[in-house]
Amino acid sequence: MVAEEGSEDLRTEAGAPMLERITQLVNDAIASDAALDVAPLSKEDVLEAIDWGNSEGGSNGRHWVLDPIDGTRGFVRGDQYAIALGLLDNGKVVAGVLGCPNLPMGSIANGIPANSSEPVGCLFVASLGAGTTVEPLDGSGEPKRVHVSDVEDTAIATFCESYESAHTMQDLTANIAGTLGVKAPPVRIDSQAKYGAMARGDAVIYLRFPHFGYREKIWDHAAGAIVITEAGGEVFDAAGEPLDFSRGRWLDLDTGIIATNKELKPVVLSAVQKCVKDLKIPAKH
Repeated sequence: MVAEEGSEDLRTEAGAPMLERITQLVNDAIASDAALDVAPLSKEDVLEAIDWGNSEGGSNGRHWVLDPIDGTRGFVRGDQYAIALGLLDNGKVVAGVLGCPNLPMGSIANGIPANSSEPVGCLFVASLGAGTTVEPLDGSGEPKRVHVSDVEDTAIATFCESYESAHTMQDLTANIAGTLGVKAPPVRIDSQAKYGAMARGDAVIYLRFPHFGYREKIWDHAAGAIVITEAGGEVFDAAGEPLDFSRGRWLDLDTGIIATNKELKPVVLSAVQKCVKDLKIPAKH
């Protein structure tokens, strides 16, 4: 397993109260599920379980890729976050699950309304060759197939990006949107919930351009990427290449991450490359 979190901080004296609390929550969860025949876990059991995620990944064998809370700032704000789990087979993503507890089942194309009667909580599931489905996170409904937007006119397209300006160069994404003639304001939400929203057509374009020096991690994109591609979309970097998850824990790619439908890929890629060149951003960063 390749996972974001490790046990280092929990093994310190300062981390002891947090470890106590986590162990209690884990055992409460075990006790609440009658289907589980598992003895309570010790603190050391919990630490060892967390450290199962220390694999380096790579191009050989199968690896689960886990981000237990993707979008930490959104989680803290009570806003959007996701539990993201992907499966790599010899470096290729073959399955992905996104749990988005605060994402409405209805479209957020016009933003997330402050007050809505729409059910909240989505579960997106995708596997290679089988498409992408969404269902209520509480299990109250059946899975439904989803597909990315088929909009081919950028003037009526919507785009989404990170909520936090620290996570993406919003000036650059605004330039790209302007070059494309996008008129709608961006839909800004945290986490891979963006991938789920795009997979069902809430937005047509996703733009992510981290600040110079940032290295993308595979757990931030593995599940979301297959959720979009199995919904008929494309996820690629500024060279037009698909994301490569075979190199280990990091995505070393050309500039940024873009997603859209197959029809718009050429025009979006052209706009991205023009704006990146104008700003003289290094190709690899």
